[in-house]
Amino acid sequence: MTDDLPIVDAHQHFWDAGAGRYPWLSTDPLPVFRYGDYAALPRRYLPDDFRRDAAGHRVVATVHMEAEREIADEVGETRWLAGLRKEHGLPTVAVGHARFEAPDVGEVLAGHAAFDFVRGIRQKPAAAARPDAARRGAPGSMDDPAWRRGYALLERHRLHFDVQTPWWHLDAAADLARDFPRIPIVINHTALPADRNALALAAWRRVLETAAAQPNVALKISGLGQADKSWPHERNRHVVRDAIAIFGVARCMFASNFPVDGLCIGYRALFDAFKAFVADRPADQQRALFHDNAVRTYRMTGI
Repeated sequence: MTDDLPIVDAHQHFWDAGAGRYPWLSTDPLPVFRYGDYAALPRRYLPDDFRRDAAGHRVVATVHMEAEREIADEVGETRWLAGLRKEHGLPTVAVGHARFEAPDVGEVLAGHAAFDFVRGIRQKPAAAARPDAARRGAPGSMDDPAWRRGYALLERHRLHFDVQTPWWHLDAAADLARDFPRIPIVINHTALPADRNALALAAWRRVLETAAAQPNVALKISGLGQADKSWPHERNRHVVRDAIAIFGVARCMFASNFPVDGLCIGYRALFDAFKAFVADRPADQQRALFHDNAVRTYRMTGI
């Protein structure tokens, strides 16, 4: 595998606190963040910053993931991205944010869909903090009837769902995929296998298999840093290879989650590791994981 392999970074962020409000980047930090202290994250991260980070790999396109701009300005973030694309050529496509349970969700989805580069919506449904606290049917969860009514509107706009939720809620994601088979789902950040003990990983694998049984579900391999800001190479190798074995090559894609995962590992080192993890696979499978699957999933042309 060489640096000439084309890469579609399937999950990256831009933000500029001077152009919009991002509550999590305010002076009041989040009480819980999965990589601990995040004060080192820049308050401004734009295409030139990304290109400097990504130098050394042949990144040919990116998928911008909503960056938790203030709820009152969900479509405003997409409008701002349209300006970035015009000036800098990035991002290639984008995934916006909407609250499916909100009364105005129809208007928000229509607002995002009016931009021809928007491909989906990400939301982080209500989730328990640990596996033994998980309960089905919580308000704002993937089981909530009000939430599902808003979710159903994605099909009208030909938008898919990027879901970020801990692995212990993947049974609900699998049921959602089954009940709405025409709405594709992309699970973010490898379903967040933060706890790497044997029992937790065995449970992660089981629920990953449950989600993978639904043909309209794909998996984004990213977000593998640890709370102490380490990026354990050998343990991550096993996680990545297990994930691909469960979902299959055709439904997995690699992504950086930059600049957030830059707290744990450099961009070049990250993709060097991903390449090493699948170096024993045929060239067409490598290209699928780094490029083709994201192109297909996010409906890119000419990439």
